[in-house]
Amino acid sequence: MKRILLATLLASASAGAFAAAPGSDGCGWGNMLFKGQRGVATHVLAATTNGSSGNNTFGMTTGTNGCHTNGALTYGGKPMIILSSIMDELSEDMAKGNGEALTTYAVVLGVQPEDRAHFAEVTQAHFAQIFDKSDVTAADVYANTQAVLKQDARLAKYAEQA
Repeated sequence: MKRILLATLLASASAGAFAAAPGSDGCGWGNMLFKGQRGVATHVLAATTNGSSGNNTFGMTTGTNGCHTNGALTYGGKPMIILSSIMDELSEDMAKGNGEALTTYAVVLGVQPEDRAHFAEVTQAHFAQIFDKSDVTAADVYANTQAVLKQDARLAKYAEQA
């Protein structure tokens, strides 16, 4: 239960944290200070600089600091962290067609409330395709779920467009 609540919290919080380039790719003093550098440490320092001084927000509001807001935010990651933490609960919930882990997974995938009951029915019907082997990984479950979503007319809109 605690893991499911934590996964839901992480899903909610991480959606904004992983949005690509708020204000644009070169937005903020951190990006200016560390321009051209690569690596996790550099990105963390740039993000910390931008966040601690509030210059990203100022730049987006005023159109300065290399910031603009005319582009759409995107998310390029996959919900692997959340999925990995609820795999056991998810397999049980999916097999029976309801439960907190299944709802959390639907939320992470962006399934709207009006489509979640259908999502539960479809994933239950395709359980053997989604959990297709005894040593299935989170990446396997995610890929298999995407394949199932793409096959369903109502749920296809939630599948990754790759």
